[in-house]
Amino acid sequence: MEEELKRFIQVWLSAIVSVCYCYYIPPRIKAGAPRFFSILPVCVQFFVFPMLFSSSVFIYLIMYFLTLMGSVKLILLAFDKGPLFPLSSNLLQFICLTCFPVEKLQENPKSQSSPTKWNFAIKCALLGVLLHVLKYKQNLPSILFWVLQPFYMYLPLEITLTLIKSLFTIILGCELKPVFDEPYLATSLQDFWGRRWNLVISSILWSCIYAPIRGIFKGNPGLAKFIGFFMTFLVSGLIHELLRLCTSRTPPSGGITLFYVLQGVCTAVEVTVKRSTFGRRWAVRPVVSWFLTMSFLFATSNWLYFPQITRGKTLQY
Repeated sequence: MEEELKRFIQVWLSAIVSVCYCYYIPPRIKAGAPRFFSILPVCVQFFVFPMLFSSSVFIYLIMYFLTLMGSVKLILLAFDKGPLFPLSSNLLQFICLTCFPVEKLQENPKSQSSPTKWNFAIKCALLGVLLHVLKYKQNLPSILFWVLQPFYMYLPLEITLTLIKSLFTIILGCELKPVFDEPYLATSLQDFWGRRWNLVISSILWSCIYAPIRGIFKGNPGLAKFIGFFMTFLVSGLIHELLRLCTSRTPPSGGITLFYVLQGVCTAVEVTVKRSTFGRRWAVRPVVSWFLTMSFLFATSNWLYFPQITRGKTLQY
């Protein structure tokens, strides 16, 4: 473990040096293929880093922060797109925005500091209660555990990423994009995946997959939207499969990819129906749409997603 920790520190130092190179050299090269090939060696390096570890924790951190997010951000920068463009005037800010799951907020933030702090405190307390309840898992009714299971994934994820975001807000002295926006209040699949769930990842996927596909099929907006949704969710599913494969060392079953593909297809269908004459005429009340959305997400995640995540030793409940 000590050797792994030393290697982990060395990898991050190497990554920082590589990102410094990406800050000073590639931006001076013409955007497009020339700049992409100047950044490509760094991206290859980021993909090699996880192979140096056996610890699933270190593998996950390196893959999530550098291999996936860092590489994609740099590739988008090669084409003057993504969260790193326009180039920051501050090297420290560029390093943080590249290597960590944070993104600079473009528009003026609203003043919501007090509710956000209270909201965060409530979520921390709720997580503590749920972890206590987890001790009595064997005595819980299966339907209750089925309902609680998504919260065991969501709350630690939001709390961890929010703490990272708050830390870098202080370090960088600028407002950063919220990590989540109360996803449990979503009234549609489009609202959940596009406006509330993991906003930094959503922004990156929109820039590197959805927007280019919409541009390719701009002559047929309906087809472009459907293919855009499908490919975006497919790539997201494959990324999650890759993360699980590298951290658990068990062969993927395809259930996670199927979960995301199903979400993409259903989101595309939902958007199409809502914009049709039928959808405008028979619009449902927000409370009903919220119930239907949450029910669908709970049912499909417990059917396809969580059985794969809990298989092996990735997560233990």
